[in-house]
Amino acid sequence: MNFLVLLAIVLLIIAGHQLLRVIELSRGLKKTKEWQVSETDNNMMGKAMLAFMVFFFAFFFWQVDRWMDRSLPPAASVHGEKIDVLWDANIYLITFVFLVTNAFLFWFAYKYRGTKGTKAVYITHNNKLEMAWTIIPAIALAFIVIFGLKYWNEITADSTDAKKVVIELYAKQFDWTARYPGKDGKLGESEYRQISGSNSVGMDTADVFGYDDILVKNEFHIPVGREIELNMRSRDVIHSAYLPHFRVQMNCVPGMITTFKFTPTKTTAEMKKDPYVVKMMAGINAQRAKSGKEAVEFDYILLCNKICGASHYNMQMNLIVDTEADYNSWIAKQKIFKTVVATKN
Repeated sequence: MNFLVLLAIVLLIIAGHQLLRVIELSRGLKKTKEWQVSETDNNMMGKAMLAFMVFFFAFFFWQVDRWMDRSLPPAASVHGEKIDVLWDANIYLITFVFLVTNAFLFWFAYKYRGTKGTKAVYITHNNKLEMAWTIIPAIALAFIVIFGLKYWNEITADSTDAKKVVIELYAKQFDWTARYPGKDGKLGESEYRQISGSNSVGMDTADVFGYDDILVKNEFHIPVGREIELNMRSRDVIHSAYLPHFRVQMNCVPGMITTFKFTPTKTTAEMKKDPYVVKMMAGINAQRAKSGKEAVEFDYILLCNKICGASHYNMQMNLIVDTEADYNSWIAKQKIFKTVVATKN
């Protein structure tokens, strides 16, 4: 069997060699050299470029239609709506430039294909062209940058809401802990040297303001319509708190506290009924069914958006947006830090 395979390979090599010899001999019968491009070749390639342009644009729009329902649903926060406006403006601008430049690219490849008697013109410099492709992009970029900075300054400005909800997000490889202030409205101080099994975030056990703090894992809750201020810390490496549905992202840096504020506009229950979300989840569950996986429901989620180690992909936590009444009911059921430590000790 091995001998037959080897023999077949040898015969294929011989046949290939003879074929190349035939091609080489046939070239000698032509009046022109093989490296010379004929006008027929140029016409064929020019038309092929136009045909490819049609296929290329059709494929582009098919991709947009095919994957549109896999993108994020509309923002569920006040500032997120502004970010979506900027995102849409950028996408429309980029798409317009993409279509126009590629249309000219393929059309020029056809129009200025090589023809008999035509000679290419060599242009070393053109002031008008230089000004056009410098000024026009500069104006477009100025619009994007100015509005981007305006919105960013509004988003990152200091909070002035006296009724805001303050939550600390504590990141470590590879999970999150959310900490709420108790009835005193103040978060207790933290001290990394006090990190232990019953004190995973390193709360200063001598600070009385921390006795009524509430620590939760796996999922945390926030009320709709109220400003949420997130204070973020990290134990080990740089993590990044990412709440995609609210257009929230901020790095969690060891040794310092970073902040981000936002106001949610839709409860989890309302978001589950959103037509776009219903369609999106139907598509996701259809794909999961093909792999034999169970169907899932929509949930807001906190992710780490920095590659922070081997289990980075596992670093996530569910977020529930409640009505004011449901949030108050949930927070009232949570155990305070002093009780938890006393129980564990």
